[in-house]
Amino acid sequence: MKKIDIKWKAEHTQNQDGKIAVVTGSNSGIGYHMALTLADKGAQVILACRNEEKAEVAKAKMLKTSPDANITVQCLDLADLASVKNFANQMKQSHKHLDILINNAGVMIPPKSVTKDGFELQIGTNHFGHFALTSHLLPLLSAAQAPRIVTLSSIAHWSGRIDFEDINGEKKKYDKWGMYSQSKLANLQFALELNRRLKASGSHIESLGSHPGYSATDLQRHSFAWRVLNPLFGMAPVKGAAPTLYAATEADALKHRYWGPVGLVEARGWTGKAKITSRAADEEAARRLWELTEKITGINFEI
Repeated sequence: MKKIDIKWKAEHTQNQDGKIAVVTGSNSGIGYHMALTLADKGAQVILACRNEEKAEVAKAKMLKTSPDANITVQCLDLADLASVKNFANQMKQSHKHLDILINNAGVMIPPKSVTKDGFELQIGTNHFGHFALTSHLLPLLSAAQAPRIVTLSSIAHWSGRIDFEDINGEKKKYDKWGMYSQSKLANLQFALELNRRLKASGSHIESLGSHPGYSATDLQRHSFAWRVLNPLFGMAPVKGAAPTLYAATEADALKHRYWGPVGLVEARGWTGKAKITSRAADEEAARRLWELTEKITGINFEI
């Protein structure tokens, strides 16, 4: 696949007047810039964040940059399936449709821990939580004119493997990097499988994947080495947000299903067609993951 790079920046995002967007994990990092850009371009943006206090601070900061922006804060803890369902129910009560869902929030290489439902934290938050959220919000997305779902993966998915026999890592020594790469592979498999299922059902909803390359954010807070390297090699968060904004808003983004920086090992550079590994493209594995996720979470994902 030829890697076409597009000299496209977040500021090139087109007018989003009348659109409603949910961005998970939008109080900092790349999510902050996704939300700010969409709001600045006219969308009504919901900051879907676990920490409401930090989200309110982020909202205030956004409004200083874009005083006329329409931004609201709503609590969402992706590590708690009850919180995910409650968030979706509140959205259904307050909105008639949803144009853009950006599944951005994530955790990376934390100490071994579990979600409120007992799942390993990384697969539980990054994949299970967003799977459940997308399922619950699908009726609102279906009611929009040209809805899109963008789920964030990572170049870490290149080394990822789904352990179907032990997806929560309970039967082996905890490998935080292995669990992270597994969750990021799951994110991309989900984005691609969701799109296949949507198209098979005749739905007009578009599902895409994206990744931010190596962006200097608080996501790497659990790694001392990365905290040191961030200011030296990491891209600014606003640049890391560009591939996702492109996937969420541009017509040409529908020509490919996964967008990211296309410089050296996709760590930085202009937005372009990102590499989809053979494991990410494996339709049988994606089907197995979908069914396993439904079984583990109890979510019956109806399309």
